[in-house]
Amino acid sequence: MNKIIAVWKSVGITPLEAIEKYKEKYSEYKYETISYAGRLDPMAEGVLILLIGEENRKRKKYLDVNKEYESEIVLGISTDSYDALGLITGKNLKTVSEKEIKNSLFSFLGKQNQIYPPYSSKTVNGKPLYWWAINNRINEVEIPNHNIEIYSIELLRIEKVSVNKLTKRIFKKIEKVNGDFRQKEIIKSWDKLGKENSGKKLTKIKIKVSCSSGTYIRRIAFDLGKKLGIGAFAYSIKRVKIGDVGKYDCLDLEI
Repeated sequence: MNKIIAVWKSVGITPLEAIEKYKEKYSEYKYETISYAGRLDPMAEGVLILLIGEENRKRKKYLDVNKEYESEIVLGISTDSYDALGLITGKNLKTVSEKEIKNSLFSFLGKQNQIYPPYSSKTVNGKPLYWWAINNRINEVEIPNHNIEIYSIELLRIEKVSVNKLTKRIFKKIEKVNGDFRQKEIIKSWDKLGKENSGKKLTKIKIKVSCSSGTYIRRIAFDLGKKLGIGAFAYSIKRVKIGDVGKYDCLDLEI
């Protein structure tokens, strides 16, 4: 029973819920100790490595592996979580050029210090950052940073999306999330945006990123918005590879 398993985590569930789904699907593992290497947020999907039995002792080995992501980023809207599961904090419908987008993206290449998102599990003064953020006390602590490296970043697509269509898709994503993630407040925030900007369009880009372990893609989205001066958030995040493990190496828990 000591082994590693790659599964595809779907949007809306946490890694712990993915483990429970795996145990339900494969009852022989019901009483086994299973952990995961490399967290994925509820709104993200993709490759998740499960460690079974003695493999749990080697967790660091599986954590320190390069990752590859594909992400859709909406320009002109900011949220406090840096993804769609957050309250809207800013709006700027100004149009930016493809050249500006590419120049800003390429500036992320190389080694750098990345600041943790306020809504993350990084512990500060004995509590995760999201605790300080959700209790409106984030200003009481210094948000730490960590060393990462972006090996490559590629702009795959630029398109326009209507605010109405965007908000409807976000509602569907949020409906899949269990537990208390401020869903009611967040839905109200997006609903207000949709009603006040009906008929308007936003720019959505798709990027591919190869990076070191520990890189937050939604932080890249937030920082991209700052560089462009209009704000941005990660509409979707898909982890397509951990080391050499890709989607076609994964078990689908939804089948």
